Amino acid sequence: MKKLIVLCTVLLAFFVSAPASYAATPYASVSGGVSLLSDSDADTLWGTENDVTDYDAGYGFSGAIGLDGGMYRLEGALGYQSNNIKTHWGWTVVDQDLSILSFMANGYLDLDMPGSMIEPYVMAGIGLANVTHDYGFDSDSDTSLAYQFGAGVGFQAVPKLTFDLGYRYFMTGDVAFEDIEPDTEYSVSGHNFVAGVRVDL
Repeated sequence: MKKLIVLCTVLLAFFVSAPASYAATPYASVSGGVSLLSDSDADTLWGTENDVTDYDAGYGFSGAIGLDGGMYRLEGALGYQSNNIKTHWGWTVVDQDLSILSFMANGYLDLDMPGSMIEPYVMAGIGLANVTHDYGFDSDSDTSLAYQFGAGVGFQAVPKLTFDLGYRYFMTGDVAFEDIEPDTEYSVSGHNFVAGVRVDL
């Protein structure tokens, strides 16, 4: 986890400090896709238990406002994802889910391919995530740092309009739901496959 945090921080710092030799173009984007949460581990007073919570495939969507400097893009993004909880501590559960509301600062490196409509990219982001465990008619939540990195490809079909297909690995710091299970912290991470559109403003 520490290596991932360092990687995201270094990449984002690189994007922010990149030479601004291009006129930055503002843009807005929206995206949505499939969220696959990894099984959560639990840190308790008695040690670490692996794979205590299993999730169904879920969904996620996000919106962002950013600046496009040519090779580099910087944006602020608001995202939401939700996954039903399938099993917890070996027991099948119903009417429970985990949702994540995230506020991210993302940096992109666009890999230009002259004469092509296709533009691959790599990205990294850091921010905050509010993680909520909904159970029945009640819920508990915790806020943690969040990190992500990924890659994808953009397709510029017409001027000022780009379609995007991408992958994001997303994770938060450990979160605790004190109202449900005191003195227990859970890992939260997963894989997001997204499709979206970006419009130059």
